[in-house]
Amino acid sequence: MVLIAVIDALLGTALGLFVSAFATTEFQAVQFLPLALLPQLILCGIIVPRDQLPTVLRWISDLLPLSYAIDATKQVITDSVTSAFWRNILIVAGFAAAALIGGAATLRRRTP
Repeated sequence: MVLIAVIDALLGTALGLFVSAFATTEFQAVQFLPLALLPQLILCGIIVPRDQLPTVLRWISDLLPLSYAIDATKQVITDSVTSAFWRNILIVAGFAAAALIGGAATLRRRTP
């Protein structure tokens, strides 16, 4: 579904802007990306299903937006688009909006 791809792309861009706002150079921004990306990739359910994770890791995965994006994608693949699908989409969109707002709030202002 195109909606998932668009919202995921917006989330990725927003997270990149948010993380790079804390860097002073481009090299630092590249170094921050594994800190933001690796926990999400490990805990989102691609490698190990989320229901098989230990309790603490499951709680952490519930705080990461990629987990909800993967869940929404799985629901589209299995043709079971329900209210849980729309809840996951809204959560991912909320994370994207929060990251955009956070990135905009942390940008350095330059005055001439």
